[in-house]
Amino acid sequence: MTLTVLFAAPELWPQYETHLPKALAEAGVTANVVVAAAPEMVDFIVYAPSAPLQDFTPYRNCRAVLSLWAGVERIVGNETLTQPLCRMVDPGLTEGMVEWVVGHTLRHHLGMDRHIINPGHVWDPICPPLARERRVTVLGLGALGTACAQALAALNFRVTGWSRTEKSVPGLHCLWGEAGLTTALEGAEIVVTLLPKTPATENILNAESLTLPARGAVILNPGRGALIDDDALLAALDTGQIGHATLDVFRTEPLPKDHPFWTDPRVTVTPHIAADTRAVSAARVIAENIRRNVAGEELLHLVNRRLGY
Repeated sequence: MTLTVLFAAPELWPQYETHLPKALAEAGVTANVVVAAAPEMVDFIVYAPSAPLQDFTPYRNCRAVLSLWAGVERIVGNETLTQPLCRMVDPGLTEGMVEWVVGHTLRHHLGMDRHIINPGHVWDPICPPLARERRVTVLGLGALGTACAQALAALNFRVTGWSRTEKSVPGLHCLWGEAGLTTALEGAEIVVTLLPKTPATENILNAESLTLPARGAVILNPGRGALIDDDALLAALDTGQIGHATLDVFRTEPLPKDHPFWTDPRVTVTPHIAADTRAVSAARVIAENIRRNVAGEELLHLVNRRLGY
């Protein structure tokens, strides 16, 4: 049987035009990958939430919608989408996120800016503490959060991981729930936010919770812009409660040119480049999920509609 796979993210098609058919063939799946097809002929949809396709009702024979994005908040509430929805967990994306988080953690842990930005040529021979003396909290223990937390723990940082529901990760001190969040944030010197955007996580770092980390703590946010109350963060920076924020994601992107984050020396803006889906490895993830479905196996990275991720 030859399957029809609709690639419904036209702006990304040039990246996948070679890699996805190759990955499907290597997975033993016979399929035609197309950018247009009669809806009733479509067996699988490869999708990005920014794509023009918003009404899934005509695709009554579609077995699953396979997103190219890790975040699904822009699609999970679509009432026309009744097919199984899978988010992207791409090894390349995970590696990129780990590198960004580790790099910026080390930057702040070692105090690199003090030496890189030193117009007065000040001789400042202050050694940083060792990693095992630095408290790091990672909010979110999904695939990305867990990988980053484990990488930091491997460097001997004192890592606490927090999740909304109970999780156990080898080598990590894990906390969960509302009470666990308070404990996880209390005294943290570096806080990394890698949670999905849901009603329960929006503004999780707010005027109240930002008082909990150690004074002068650093915030790293490569997760979702809505995880942080921008005004509360700016206020915490003004008081010195938060020493620096390195932010990769924002409520509005691109970040407006007049946003105060751009000109605040205590804020580093990176333009949503902490992690990106790599076509070569993502194509293999898509192909494996199609193979699994055809073989009657459970889909990988299936989204829980009730939780929103």
